[in-house]
Amino acid sequence: MAAEHTACFRVQCRVVRRIPRYLMLSDMIQARDQEKAQGKLVVVSGPSGAGKSTICREVARRLDNAFLSVSVTTRPIGPGEENGREYWFLSREEFHKCIENGTLLEYAEVFGNLYGTPKDKTDEALLAGKIVILEIDIQGGKQVRALYPRAVMVFILPPSAKVLAQRLGHRGRETAEAAARRLGGAGAEIATAWQYYDNMVINDELEQAITEVIQIIEHAPGIGDT
Repeated sequence: MAAEHTACFRVQCRVVRRIPRYLMLSDMIQARDQEKAQGKLVVVSGPSGAGKSTICREVARRLDNAFLSVSVTTRPIGPGEENGREYWFLSREEFHKCIENGTLLEYAEVFGNLYGTPKDKTDEALLAGKIVILEIDIQGGKQVRALYPRAVMVFILPPSAKVLAQRLGHRGRETAEAAARRLGGAGAEIATAWQYYDNMVINDELEQAITEVIQIIEHAPGIGDT
């Protein structure tokens, strides 16, 4: 990785919390709906290989009343994956129909594939008072933050560029070229995250990272809190 990318991994403290920025709500979301909602909306992002999927699954398992959203994607289904478990796998035509019908809370194109979050399941879970966890790309995270100013924004950092490269190499889910593209984009992704995410968690010890994310969620207000 280039030197400027490596520099992005030099974090001086484990968890960083900033003062929340309250943005204007999009016209797509009515303020009264958010006021009625009693749940929490948690956005978890991070570069490929940072361990966010493992952390999200374990946080959802340990927290009472948690709902881990399953995204839709146009990427090919991988070995050992099941439709509706890791993702809902769609064709590009089906995905674009979802966009046209307004059924996605957010969507983005990442390394040539489309990813998005089903809106109906998210809204239902929030109105039911659940803790909704979205494991999404930083582009989608920015969209959700604009719609839900009180969303809990968590970004998972690898301990170093070297460790991230090792994790990507061990996944065996993509070609060496694709892994190199993801590694090359990690530095810019991390730099952008500092602008939009209030909580940065370094995943050097998995159990500690899981505990930290749970603590962040437990101390955060609900999206309907004033």
